Amino acid sequence: MKLLSVNLGRPRPVPYTDQPQGVTGIDKRPADGPVRVAAPGPKGVGGSGLAGDAVCELRHHGGDDQAVYAYAREDLDIWERELGRPLANGCFGENLTTVGLEVSGALVGERWRIGSEVVLEVTSGRIPCRTFQGHLGERGWVKRFTRKGATGAYLRVIEPGEIRTGDPIEIVHRPDHDVTAALEFRATTTERELLPRLLAAGPALHPEALAAARKYVAAQGR
Repeated sequence: MKLLSVNLGRPRPVPYTDQPQGVTGIDKRPADGPVRVAAPGPKGVGGSGLAGDAVCELRHHGGDDQAVYAYAREDLDIWERELGRPLANGCFGENLTTVGLEVSGALVGERWRIGSEVVLEVTSGRIPCRTFQGHLGERGWVKRFTRKGATGAYLRVIEPGEIRTGDPIEIVHRPDHDVTAALEFRATTTERELLPRLLAAGPALHPEALAAARKYVAAQGR
């Protein structure tokens, strides 16, 4: 299990985003050297957890509970075959392109040590948006990505430090429940009857998903 690349995005204007200034940092490219990783601050204020990486739409992206986004090279390879075109590391807007690691199937609250310093914790899956679809240039992409459910994983920063391409990844904690990033994604999008299952992940879960699960359970109890 290791990092194939650490990917950073710069703001650039595009016609397919709802961001007020019309810019996005979704087009991420591999960094040449070490990258500092730290908690960026609360959502709406903090952006990316990676130094030099742009998060332009702070209403929906970035913040402590979405500080880092990881996607497996194995899933990118599957999409390459299905779409019939090459997909470079970082093209899904992921900060970390991994190999040998089950990313969408990672448990919420699972912790990864990357290199010798950084520890990250899985919080949720990634919900696709209009900007993602426009960036890839695939019609119906949001629905297609949703159907497959290979969402990748958002992570919060537990221990800051530097990471770089080639760093080993070690799973240092695996919680005692079955709530994966992919399950969280299904529960909060297309299969809301799964929401009660998310409660098993407790406070490790992304706060918005936890609130949605609690609201659903409360409504069912009325």
